Amino acid sequence: MKGTVRQVRFYPRSVQLLMVNQFTINLGFYMLMPYLAAHLSGTLGLAGWLVGLVLGVRNFSQQGMFLVGGTLADRFGYKPLIVAGLMLRIVGFATLGLVDSLPALLAASAATGLAGALFNPAVRAYLAADAGERRVEAFALFNVFYQAGILLGPLVGMVLTGVGFRLTCLVAAGIFALLSIVQIRALPARRADGAETGQDGGRESVLSQWRGVVANPPFLLFSAAMTGSYVLSFQVYLALPLEVRRLGGEGTSGTAAVAVLFAVSGLSTILWQTKVTAWCKARREPGRAPALGLLTMGAAFVPLLIATALPVPDGGAGRWLLAAVPPALSALLLALGTMIAYPFEMDTIVRLSGDRLVATHYGLYNTVCGIGITLGNLLTGAALDAARSAGVSALPWTALLALGLVCAAALYGLHRTGRLKPPAPKAQADPVTV
Repeated sequence: MKGTVRQVRFYPRSVQLLMVNQFTINLGFYMLMPYLAAHLSGTLGLAGWLVGLVLGVRNFSQQGMFLVGGTLADRFGYKPLIVAGLMLRIVGFATLGLVDSLPALLAASAATGLAGALFNPAVRAYLAADAGERRVEAFALFNVFYQAGILLGPLVGMVLTGVGFRLTCLVAAGIFALLSIVQIRALPARRADGAETGQDGGRESVLSQWRGVVANPPFLLFSAAMTGSYVLSFQVYLALPLEVRRLGGEGTSGTAAVAVLFAVSGLSTILWQTKVTAWCKARREPGRAPALGLLTMGAAFVPLLIATALPVPDGGAGRWLLAAVPPALSALLLALGTMIAYPFEMDTIVRLSGDRLVATHYGLYNTVCGIGITLGNLLTGAALDAARSAGVSALPWTALLALGLVCAAALYGLHRTGRLKPPAPKAQADPVTV
């Protein structure tokens, strides 16, 4: 960890601030969101479908507005969108703790989602711009701070929610308020280079910006292939805990086994991310690293596939080990695959954009991946149900392994055909002399 702190010191102040910013954002978010469903269904007594609606509105507003947030960041600068997103999340989180009517809860949930859509593309585009040639290493460090916030947030939230969920909401809102003040005072203004300039030198329309991004086949193909990585990594929150609960039960032992999953995923990233990135950069071409990451993430489901061939003990330590060890190995390999792919993935988006409209590219990329996660989770859930009904417990793990292999092959093909290289700059017409 000391090495990580030492590396951060060599970056500009803006990059350092953005990393601390992301840690704090995740700290505030994850100290509240894991306990929101229990508050809605328990304290407020909402029906299950209404709880799903409130949570779904947040996800929909965030995924659906990423492109808009990225476009605004390219047009008006990164700092205003970062600050606007933080302030909107203050309102959303405070409202979630203070209201109990469904319309107000839906509005607050939508506000928290829109906030993420505003600051996420802007933060990544700002980081890429100011990190310069060291942006791969910068995104590796960024992921360390990102995971640290995810790891610490639920622990803080558990303590606060033990006192009261309203306290959790207000503390989370206070964290975002403090963060907003820091960003306003300390974060330098930063605009995208030439983001709004059209070929005639005038202001480029939003539709023209979007057409330019959509008319970038390598970027769209890369986005579609990388969607698999998000579907696979999300199984730490979906399929793996369900498998742990299926074998380990709902009691204390099952809860402990689920906690092991998140600890393995977060701690391994914090400890090894920068080392893994350095190893990959020294031994792999940038275009090959995402494919290797997807291959590793697909292989993460092999331990679970092997476990389906083992007899299930009736109880005791043997059953707990079967419930905990294969999913923990899978979580570790998923984290390793993400460590391999993520910094080069973020760098590839910048390269495929040609360093133009970077935030807009990040916005569309997040939207594509968000749609993929939704569809992937629906199909994974269907595979889990079908496996239980048919008694074929290997089905979901085989499907997820196949997804990783297909996406890794697609990325390798894009690399081999040269489609992950930066686009050639457009030729400028020579001036006419008279």
